[in-house]
Amino acid sequence: MNGGDYFEFSIAHDRKYSLDHLWVQVLDDDEDDMTVKLGISEFIRAEYGDIVRVVLSKPEDDSEFQVELEEGESENDDDSSTALLSRGDELDTDDLMVTIRTTNDRILINAPFPCKIIELNGDVEDNPDLVNEEAYGDGWCMIVKPHEWDDDMHLNEQEYIEYLNEI
Repeated sequence: MNGGDYFEFSIAHDRKYSLDHLWVQVLDDDEDDMTVKLGISEFIRAEYGDIVRVVLSKPEDDSEFQVELEEGESENDDDSSTALLSRGDELDTDDLMVTIRTTNDRILINAPFPCKIIELNGDVEDNPDLVNEEAYGDGWCMIVKPHEWDDDMHLNEQEYIEYLNEI
């Protein structure tokens, strides 16, 4: 956070959290047909500023997201080098899943576990304010079917709060 600025944010009690500040909500816990909804924790907005863009894509070359711009250079918003995610796509652990641009930074979030995409919420790409205003509601990013799942692989509400106090 900048200087002495403090922002309040909430943490949903019915979710689990990743160290990358994704929230995870199990929709169907049937072992053979488990589905999980993923979204962005309100902590991202509190720490990095308002979210101005959400891209649910898998860049073929993610170097454009790793280069820091020199003073005076303009930012290239051409996403032609990205392969958009779609229903049925497979993600491995550590595949780039979501790119978030905030007023202060650019954040890359990888898949927290191997999964198959069931549904994407394109509304967050068209209207990133959904993530700012309804992170735990209409601001969700995608629904996936995990290939590997362990309920203990993510932090519960209290563990997430303790983690945030440490960083």
